[in-house]
Amino acid sequence: MPKFGYLVVEGPHDMEFAYRLLSPLGFSRIRMERDLDEFLRPLIPRSYPPDGDLQKRMPIPLFLRSTTHVIAVHSAIGDSRLVETVDETRETLDLAGRFSELTGVGIMLDSDRHVPVEQRYEAIREAMLSKGFSLPVTPGSISGNTPRLGVFVLPDNQSTGNLEDLLLECATLQYPDLLPTARAHVDAAKACDGIRGDGEDLSKLAYYNKAIVGTIASVLRPGKAVQTSIQDNRWFQDDALSVEKVRAVQQFLEMLFEI
Repeated sequence: MPKFGYLVVEGPHDMEFAYRLLSPLGFSRIRMERDLDEFLRPLIPRSYPPDGDLQKRMPIPLFLRSTTHVIAVHSAIGDSRLVETVDETRETLDLAGRFSELTGVGIMLDSDRHVPVEQRYEAIREAMLSKGFSLPVTPGSISGNTPRLGVFVLPDNQSTGNLEDLLLECATLQYPDLLPTARAHVDAAKACDGIRGDGEDLSKLAYYNKAIVGTIASVLRPGKAVQTSIQDNRWFQDDALSVEKVRAVQQFLEMLFEI
């Protein structure tokens, strides 16, 4: 029997990031329900629309398999439901008495630029404790519980930032010619009076970085979302996997799921 793992992330970009870090370790996507182990099938939603909301995305996890593991990567569709999503999954799997059989349960989230990393992590830690989960004192560490528990705060458990910080750092290696042109385009847009009041404020670093990443992704995969580019393109492949901050996230997943 394989080892089973469960990871909750904020959104679809993070799901594809996790996939890109796990694929070099021998993981591939499970596309057909018939190929999914019975253990994780309760995580597949059986009713539509979810919560009666016709505009809401179906919260189907990304299921990944290697020769030794099966891991569900689940989007909480925002950072406000990370802990609730873990708790709901525990309730779902506990109906069959299976949650305690998971090898590891993890959360991956961004570090809000207005909140120190320590404060961001402590809020998650306290919320998890209120649900009966005991996390380590520091982010990026793994508990010895059953299942093992851990939280990684992007980009590196120390700095404020998000996934885009890692994407841009990798872009300096993977797309060195495209990055400056994308930055110049966003800089020009930032100075343009015509977009003010009609979009996000590019003077805010988080939105500025997202715009640069989106510009590169739109060239690599015109008309597609950024998560598609993360899945298909070289953002987190080859030399990019040796970037210290990227490798740290990959090592976290290896320890959490005992890969």
